[in-house]
Amino acid sequence: MIVLRRPTLWDILFRVRGSIIGSIAPRLAAMLLIASAAVLLAARTPAILTQLGAIPFTLIGLALSIFMSFRNNACYDRWWEGRKLWGQLIIEVRTFARQTAHLAPEIRTPLLMGLVGFSHGLAARLRGKPEAAAILPWFDGKDWADQPNPTDAALRSVGRTCSRLVQDGHISDIRYSVLEQPLTGLAQVQAGCERIKATPLPYAYSLLLHRTAYTFCLLLPFALAQSLGWWTPLVVLVVCYTFFGLDALGDEMEDPFGQETNDLPLDALVRTVERELLAAVGRTDLPPPLLPKDAVLL
Repeated sequence: MIVLRRPTLWDILFRVRGSIIGSIAPRLAAMLLIASAAVLLAARTPAILTQLGAIPFTLIGLALSIFMSFRNNACYDRWWEGRKLWGQLIIEVRTFARQTAHLAPEIRTPLLMGLVGFSHGLAARLRGKPEAAAILPWFDGKDWADQPNPTDAALRSVGRTCSRLVQDGHISDIRYSVLEQPLTGLAQVQAGCERIKATPLPYAYSLLLHRTAYTFCLLLPFALAQSLGWWTPLVVLVVCYTFFGLDALGDEMEDPFGQETNDLPLDALVRTVERELLAAVGRTDLPPPLLPKDAVLL
């Protein structure tokens, strides 16, 4: 995730990392060549493009921009919901740590380390990494590889430990019901993240937008070539940068849990959980917080 609060003039003119231009540069180069070819065609055989005016493209461009804004709003909602879910995860973890503060260290430590393992497992699950390997260090070597959902299995393990605490008389039934609330909240967080990950925007919706945008950008140079001459490539480049950039940015935000520069910083959020729970059990050898590299926080 980009952590710059406001782009400077230098960023506007020269920054590539963190912007969308890196992923759309080949398309922009292709459109620049097509626009140059359109200008040459208009100069050599002007009669071919006589009846192709710019007015229809004005109407199509307006409709396309509105259509694209709806898609980008939907993608941003997914990104923001993902961030709220991970914020809720941190709240539930802190609540559980506070509610177990009265327990003896030998009882409390496995519970909190289990939540660290859950956080690592959820991040790995959302990013397509091995869940069991991410959870393994936090459960005293217990292997979750045979589970269909290792992250949920880790959370269930913490819940079963709380249930045994009731049976052994370490906590009351009321205290157990209190501890179950943040665990239920964590299960809801996982389900919400899985819903976003497993439910992309409708394919036909995205396909229609891509086709319309590409058709518009491919035909636009031929409509402008006669009137603008060699200014056509510049105008086309600006228009295509806007449309292709919004399209690519929507693709990135549609899956907010990836590792692209505009995705959510799951590694940093998991490190926050890890540091706080290790400190809660009295550990002083805390891992350092993750810091941005070149203004990008992963």
